[in-house]
Amino acid sequence: MFDLRTDMALVKVHDLKMHFPIYTGVLRRHTGDVKAVDGVSFDIIEGETLGLVGESGCGKSTCGRAVLRLYDITSGSIVIDGDDISTMSQDDLRRKRPTMQMVFQDPQASLNPRMTVAGIIGEPLDEHTKLTKSEREARIYELMDQVGLNRDFANRYPHEFSGGQRQRIGIARALALNPKFIVCDEPIAALDVSIQAQVVNLLEDLQERLGLTYLFISHDLSMVRHIADRVAVMYLGKIVELASRDDLYSDPLHPYTKALLSAVPEPDPTLHDTAERVILTGDVPSPSNPPKGCNFCTRCPAVMDICHRVDPEFLTVRPGRQVACHHYSETKNTNVDQPVT
Repeated sequence: MFDLRTDMALVKVHDLKMHFPIYTGVLRRHTGDVKAVDGVSFDIIEGETLGLVGESGCGKSTCGRAVLRLYDITSGSIVIDGDDISTMSQDDLRRKRPTMQMVFQDPQASLNPRMTVAGIIGEPLDEHTKLTKSEREARIYELMDQVGLNRDFANRYPHEFSGGQRQRIGIARALALNPKFIVCDEPIAALDVSIQAQVVNLLEDLQERLGLTYLFISHDLSMVRHIADRVAVMYLGKIVELASRDDLYSDPLHPYTKALLSAVPEPDPTLHDTAERVILTGDVPSPSNPPKGCNFCTRCPAVMDICHRVDPEFLTVRPGRQVACHHYSETKNTNVDQPVT
């Protein structure tokens, strides 16, 4: 297991907020904000994979992009490899880019259709290095070998490849500058099931060989269980639970985590028929108008009165386990609130 001391973390995110302003009316007045990411904190130890899971629209992808400063964040701090990039200028940020890269969700949309494979993989080398033509070509071939692409395909275009091959091109591009940290934004979501395992195995193999650190964003809980060392569960812009993979899957604490895991298909017919399902009622509230108190209070099967009034703190309740729920906070213990039926 990893030593989760903060001073060992390659990535340190504290109270990250990413709010998008809403302008309405003829005069385009600022009338509110979409709170896509609303006070997220986590650390990632060098060499580990942190899985970030949650249903569609909870802010996972926005969080991943904000961590790499692809957006100008609203507030919070992001420290990557010892440098605080949250307030870094664009010039300084550009010099920091080789350390941190991203693998995007849709390989077809993230690759320039007018560029060859060699051009796509070599573009970061053109921007950030001063390699000679022969050195650049050698590096492109080396990267193609690493991700399992035939060198003969170097002068082909993205539309000539399958989805899995296109994602390998995207991974090769992300590896071009020898990064330490890679955000994988649902890298298998757009792929056939038969190809998903190949891409995940490739990511694991590259991590082992190159010592990479991943933030792996996905809504596929089964795949996250396979690749992640620790898992953070996100709901409506906030992390509600963070724990080691084994602890989270064997003993979830937060009601939302329990509901998510109960929805994972069970391949064993006997266990499938006896498994308890947590059925959530209602819809996810709008991130532009979240409920007062706990974000999950409108759908929680174990909701209490305090949940509608006080936003729970994200606290360490057991060694290596953090959760934002009044059922595990001191605030709850000092109240006589009873679950709402």
